[in-house]
Amino acid sequence: MRHLLLCLGLLLPAGTATAQQHNHASPGKSGGAPEAFAATPAFGPDGTLWLVRTEGSRVVVVRSSDLGRTFTAPVAVTLEPLNLDWGPDARARIAVDSKGVAIVTFAIFQDKNFNGRAFHARSTDNGASFSKPQPLTADTTSQRFETVAIDPAGRVFTAWLDKRNGAAARKAGKPYPGAALAYAWSDDEGARFADTHIALDNTCECCRLGVAFAGPGRPAVIFRNIFPGSVRDHAVMTFKDPVTPGPLNRVSNDNWKIEACPHHGPSLAIAADGSQHAAWFTDGSARKGLFYARADAAGAAFGPPRVLSSPDRQPSRPYLLADGTTVHLVWKEFDGNKVVVRWQLSTDSGRNWSAATTVADTTDASDHPLLVGRDGRAYLSWLTKNEGYRLIALGGAS
Repeated sequence: MRHLLLCLGLLLPAGTATAQQHNHASPGKSGGAPEAFAATPAFGPDGTLWLVRTEGSRVVVVRSSDLGRTFTAPVAVTLEPLNLDWGPDARARIAVDSKGVAIVTFAIFQDKNFNGRAFHARSTDNGASFSKPQPLTADTTSQRFETVAIDPAGRVFTAWLDKRNGAAARKAGKPYPGAALAYAWSDDEGARFADTHIALDNTCECCRLGVAFAGPGRPAVIFRNIFPGSVRDHAVMTFKDPVTPGPLNRVSNDNWKIEACPHHGPSLAIAADGSQHAAWFTDGSARKGLFYARADAAGAAFGPPRVLSSPDRQPSRPYLLADGTTVHLVWKEFDGNKVVVRWQLSTDSGRNWSAATTVADTTDASDHPLLVGRDGRAYLSWLTKNEGYRLIALGGAS
């Protein structure tokens, strides 16, 4: 194995650390896409760490057998240059099943109007090669912010924001704000995905999705919804079964009324007792900043939002991970000099939390902080310009 310098050639456009910690991507001086700066992790059944990331106009995967100290050479998922989706909340995703099959999803821009197309590919040979990427759906209107996850029974679930119904409504002269929450399942380890279904119309169109599972065939999706009056607050939809989306469960009445895209999506985790845990950013009239809330079960009302940080520290990009009744929560802040990752731990399913502590920092550009778990241990996965890729054990030495 050789060490892979994950930060090489993947820097955000120049700017202050304050601006960069929010990752507001924008085209470069030539009008093209900015250089990507994201790495998404997953552990395989043998403990191998997989990372999917972008290198300019292509998607690659690397693997590590020593918890991120060294990596294999990158293996291409895409062979030809592509106009990859460079939105602040967009990233290639990866899931690895119990047999070691890796499924990757990513999206491209089809035009200058930011209409996207989502693709999937997989590796059945331990990352030595990937199948030719195929569209997630036959519809070509627009798909963005796709995500992929494997349910407790081993089925592959994918969800994304889809604009097919908006195009049809406009053609009929009817209003259609936002996009729709779409989903599909694969029963053959990600080789093919079944027909697309629309779970809900009129979601916000430019924020990442969070996915967790309430049980086999019961995905729960958190997303920024468009409520009446163009209020863009968060909600969770927990499926009753694989093809029956449940009712919309509003996480919080933040009253963020905005005729634009926040580009700042939420995170969701479900503990072993069925409790649901949400973290999100808002700039609403009711509250501003970064918050966490807990629901006792799917469909139960979320409790009062708990503020995570002072707004003057510019908190952003929360991420949750549940293991049993232990819940981990990380986010980014700016302390005036550095971007820091803050971490909190609950060992009683979110009823009580430790004090927030700083577990990593950087003085320049950085990716969103992500969490990944293995054998009862949680790790912070973070790519930064100065330090490269780091996998940091939380709660003790690895």
